[in-house]
Amino acid sequence: TTKDLAKALAKQCVVFNCSDGLDYLAMGKFFKGLASCGAWACFDEFNRIDLEVLSVVAQQIMSIQRAVQLHLTEFDFEGSHLKLNPACSVFITMNPGYAGRSDLPDNLKVLFRTVAMMVPDYAMIGEILLMSFGFSNARPLAKKIVATYKLCSEQLSSQTHYDYGMRAVMAVLRAAGNLKQAYKDQDESILMLRAIRDVNVPKFLSHDLPLFAGISKDLFPGIELPNPDYVNMLAALN
Repeated sequence: TTKDLAKALAKQCVVFNCSDGLDYLAMGKFFKGLASCGAWACFDEFNRIDLEVLSVVAQQIMSIQRAVQLHLTEFDFEGSHLKLNPACSVFITMNPGYAGRSDLPDNLKVLFRTVAMMVPDYAMIGEILLMSFGFSNARPLAKKIVATYKLCSEQLSSQTHYDYGMRAVMAVLRAAGNLKQAYKDQDESILMLRAIRDVNVPKFLSHDLPLFAGISKDLFPGIELPNPDYVNMLAALN
């Protein structure tokens, strides 16, 4: 969304994927370049950065914003005297509920305007991708993927490593696409059920597997998966 806005306004937009290894010195160098050239920066997964670093980053962003508000052409920043291009701007994106993420400190929150994002239509995205993979029965199969994850989120136990969002849907779609390429003449319902099982069964705990099997049976009635062929792998292991 930020990149599309920058493109519409003919602005250079630099997207940076944040990690917990970033320190305030690295962020300071980034901000120096932004303030000097007037580019936009989009910091993705911003709340991965450690809380101590985020507090310093808030002061860095505030000093740039104040310089812009005062219509300065030059200003001092992190020990350097810089020319200021007032077109510079900072955007951040984050998933607030994810494990291993920091809550933004209050002095950082007040520097940004919150924009809520809509949940995408998973079924429509799935249908389009399945059609691009060559599935002729794409719409009902895409709806079954969404229904599977909806029922899993309601019936299965709550675990930190369980994910029923867009990443999980995309993993199933990619697996289904790979299976379709390998078995072009196979029943599409069998391919989809196999993709859903291959992606999800390894991460579910033992007490959730019977529930997941029940959900699969309800959504794919009468579909029996052939036993997986591990002959080559077992031969290599032996």
